[in-house]
Amino acid sequence: MRLSGITPESVVDGPGLRIVIFAQGCPHKCPRCHNPESWDLGAGAEFSVRQVIRLLKRRKKNIRGVTFSGGEPFLQAAEFAQAAQAARLAGFDIVTYTGFSYEYLAGSADDGIKALLSATDILIDGKYVHELREPGLRFRGSSNQRVIDLAASRKCEKVVLCG
Repeated sequence: MRLSGITPESVVDGPGLRIVIFAQGCPHKCPRCHNPESWDLGAGAEFSVRQVIRLLKRRKKNIRGVTFSGGEPFLQAAEFAQAAQAARLAGFDIVTYTGFSYEYLAGSADDGIKALLSATDILIDGKYVHELREPGLRFRGSSNQRVIDLAASRKCEKVVLCG
C-alpha cells in the first residue's frame, strides 16, 4: 500500500486517541485541501499490509482506534480493508475518511470497497468544500461532509449519522 504518512497519536481524526494512516493518491483534488501532498499517486512511501499491521499492534497502549485518511483510502480499498480487519481483531475501532459519497461506495461491486466499508465503524464522506468550512465541526472540515455510523446504517438500511 502506498502511504502519505502516519500520525501515531491524534485526537481530532475520530473519537478518542487514534493512530492516523494517510493514503497516498487522491482523484478529488479538493481546492484548499489540507493534504495536497497526498494527491500524487506515485509519491509517498510503499508499505506492506503486514508492516502496517505490525505498527498498529505495537502502538496498542492507550490508543482507541485507527483512522484512515488521505489522499483517498478507497483507491487502495483491498489493502486498507486488510489492515482494518487486523486492527479490529486487535481491539481498535475504525474511522475512514473519503471524498466519495457513502451511496456511491455502497453501490460498488468492488470487493475491496465492500470489505473496507464492512470493517469501518465510522465513515466521514464527501469532498472538502472550502466555502462550507466550519472550524467548529467535529471530525470534518466542511458542513457537507457526513459522519456516518456504518453499523447503525447497515442495520437500518439507511444512512444514520453519528450524534
